[in-house]
Amino acid sequence: MPTRQAWLTRNVRLLSAVSFLQDAASELLYPLLPIYLTSVLGAPAAVVGAVEGAAEGAASLTKLASGPLGDRFARRPLIATGYGMAALGKVIVAAAGTWPGVLAGRVTDRLGKGLRGAPRDALLVDGIDPAARGRVFGFHRAMDTFGAVVGPLFGLAGYELLDHQIAPLLWVAVIPAVLSVALVFCVRERARAVPTAARPPLLSRVRDLLGATGG
Repeated sequence: MPTRQAWLTRNVRLLSAVSFLQDAASELLYPLLPIYLTSVLGAPAAVVGAVEGAAEGAASLTKLASGPLGDRFARRPLIATGYGMAALGKVIVAAAGTWPGVLAGRVTDRLGKGLRGAPRDALLVDGIDPAARGRVFGFHRAMDTFGAVVGPLFGLAGYELLDHQIAPLLWVAVIPAVLSVALVFCVRERARAVPTAARPPLLSRVRDLLGATGG
């Protein structure tokens, strides 16, 4: 049975801390954005659904590409780009004075989420005993969930302490997001052989997938 020291590696700890910080930042915004959009920016209620729908749709699309990209290229730069886009998205949201600006920020944020997921998960278990991979993912998901709990609590507490001012909290969310990007650069990636065999273009694979699901 693998010992704790064998599976709780430097990369596992760092990537788990990255996910904690990024999820805390994202979930800090989550309960506040509907209020900000409707009460501060004066957007109609339908815009709230449109913003989140577009953001999650963007994340789903980039997930199709993130796995193949992580197989063919170095993973750490992809992870850093994904978390960097998420941090940039939060800056755009905080600086936006209109709901289209918030939409642009949320889409940028979620594009980063879709890009980073598969390469991060692959790097998490790189060099880990297969018997311990469940523990690695369990620890990582626990830290991710912990961030998702801390973020809204901090956001709602700040909302009350700041007399229901939301704009300052949008900038507060940028801080853990930027810290998460900085931590990614401390992650180590082992050199590995990149497959050179010809593979069908991504667009062809997407068409095949859509054709299979469409019957």
